[in-house]
Amino acid sequence: MKSKPATFTTKIDINLAEKLKNDLQNQGFTFKELAYAIFSAKKKGVTCVLYKSGSLVVQGKDKGEFIEFYLEPEILKTFSYTHPEALVSMTSRIGVDEAGKGDFFGPLCVGALYADEKGIKKLISLNIRDSKKISDKSILDLASILKANFQIAVVRIFPEKYNDLYLKFKNLNHLLAWAHTAALSELVAKTDCKNVIIDQFANKSVVESAVRRKSLNIHLEQRTKAEEDPVVAAASILARASFLKGLEELSSQYDQKLPKGASAIVIDVGKKFVEKHGSESLEKVAKIHFKTTQAVTNGEGNI
Repeated sequence: MKSKPATFTTKIDINLAEKLKNDLQNQGFTFKELAYAIFSAKKKGVTCVLYKSGSLVVQGKDKGEFIEFYLEPEILKTFSYTHPEALVSMTSRIGVDEAGKGDFFGPLCVGALYADEKGIKKLISLNIRDSKKISDKSILDLASILKANFQIAVVRIFPEKYNDLYLKFKNLNHLLAWAHTAALSELVAKTDCKNVIIDQFANKSVVESAVRRKSLNIHLEQRTKAEEDPVVAAASILARASFLKGLEELSSQYDQKLPKGASAIVIDVGKKFVEKHGSESLEKVAKIHFKTTQAVTNGEGNI
């Protein structure tokens, strides 16, 4: 079992602040003021900070016992820290998620992962969570573990192919639906699993139509923040790892570090890329329907 993170963060009803403070006083905590916080409380082995936003942060070597025997039963009224599996469905399912959608450079990637009850418990033990909350190095390490222990499918669309597909679909959500369906259909064929959860990115009918075109007989659930489900979170890690590797491959191929995102730094690197390789090469490394393209090429229309 993977050890718990060093810091536990949760949200509480701010109306519980007075009860929490009184309880901590009775438990021997000492208090001090802290910027943006209602209070900071500390005793040997445990530190608690309650912020004005309602965020509660707990740290210290004895935080596990404090959370299990006081915080969960008295304040949180849930046991997701000490018994995370209690709130997670153990139904066998496929999770699907994407990475690279909002990045100017690099591929669009979709990951799919199948897990049965044993696999879901393993994901929980690995502390699998939304890839956006994990460092790039940890993403790559976790992806290797997932590939070795689970049945997966990954669709990676490099920019040159992506740009062709975008011209065909003329809509990013339809392209995403096609890529999601390609990944999940591969895994459905491998596992014969009919239960699928997707992180909803558009009107549900968009993916439902793509699924019908593939003649897939599945029970499809689309939900926002689906990465809270460990199976979808695992899929997001696979997608993110594939994106990071693809971005690195393109960087090596063109001998230029290509950054993530679509920020001012990305525009600056894009301009240097065009100076070195020409604007016609941009479609091989970037998603050219982004508004970023105009900033990079100064409005040139010869991409």
